[in-house]
Amino acid sequence: MDIHDHRAIGNRLDLFHQQEDGPGVAFWHPRGALLYRLIEDHIRRRMRRAGFAEVMTPQLLSRGLWERSGHWEKFADAMFVFADGERSLALKPMSCPGHIQIFNKRVRSFRDLPVRYCEFGACHRYEPSGALHGLMRTRAFVQDDAHIFCREDQVEGEVARFCALLREVYADFGFHEVRVGFSTRPAVRAGSDAQWDRAEAMLESAARTAGLAFAEQPGEGAFYGPKLEFVLRDRQGREWQCGTVQLDLVLPDRLDAAYTDAENRRVRPVLLHHAVLGSLERFIAVLLEHHRGRLPLWLAPEQIAVLPVAEAHIPCARGVARRLDAAGYRVAVDERPERLARKIVDVRESGVPILAVVGEREEEAGTVAFRRLPDGRAESVGVAGLIERLRPEAFR
Repeated sequence: MDIHDHRAIGNRLDLFHQQEDGPGVAFWHPRGALLYRLIEDHIRRRMRRAGFAEVMTPQLLSRGLWERSGHWEKFADAMFVFADGERSLALKPMSCPGHIQIFNKRVRSFRDLPVRYCEFGACHRYEPSGALHGLMRTRAFVQDDAHIFCREDQVEGEVARFCALLREVYADFGFHEVRVGFSTRPAVRAGSDAQWDRAEAMLESAARTAGLAFAEQPGEGAFYGPKLEFVLRDRQGREWQCGTVQLDLVLPDRLDAAYTDAENRRVRPVLLHHAVLGSLERFIAVLLEHHRGRLPLWLAPEQIAVLPVAEAHIPCARGVARRLDAAGYRVAVDERPERLARKIVDVRESGVPILAVVGEREEEAGTVAFRRLPDGRAESVGVAGLIERLRPEAFR
């Protein structure tokens, strides 16, 4: 296996593993679970600032709902199905029908729109064993699903806002090259030609208003609507489709979503499906390979490793770690009875980006020997200075 493959990186950094007892799923270790939550929390903050309210919907829903939405016809072979007496239930492959159920529980006025929901939805899809590939292709994954229920006159503004959010988030993670594809109606689809004509025209107009340069991808749309696909280019020149904006006039019709207009008439909302990362598992795989395991400081599960030169310096190293921890940094102290050179090698291999060594000289001066890994030069700096110096890149 290539040393830059995300599975090799995950093993080296002790992030996750996979085994035959759980085909197509991941066992997240403490450091991996922390990385997962850091990413999730970053997206959660961004979505909250963008006006989205977080919701939670069931993983197990009746076959009847999936039939009404059209997903059963499209995804039945990829759904995990269970019997409940005479009724069939299925694990959700996506979250959109659940979000529509929440929208439908209240009478909505045109004044209420747009309504924005987001969810870290745990999804399951049956993938053939031969198609499984680490975190890139799994049977259990979490999607950062988001949906906006809006009026037609609000579509352009909502798409533009979300496209701006995507650019900012991708830059946060170190991706600066983004290609956009405009995917139009597939051969097998739900809805009428008139609905598709409207949907494609609205989304194309919104994309142009948002200033997007896009390439058309005929026939690549979702079964319920056209979509914009955001493709990231990594440092090796490979492309990964992650974010998406989909415009849907079909599911609101099928699941009877409606709001009342100024004349008190029932009107179908436009449903915009959004995702920033797509599958979190797959995005983490892309992220690990893009950075080759050397994550940005704000994402590193352990940001700073404090190394005492000898056993006598452990109390001082612990004191340094306490100050860094109190300032919000994620810190580890290596107290093993190993030579300093061995500890430095191990820290470098573990992907920790910052090294702080404490010896007799540092203890007397109230400083640390600070070094950026893997190959930065050491310099002496006070703990307070280190805290302020790293703050801009350590927190998002």
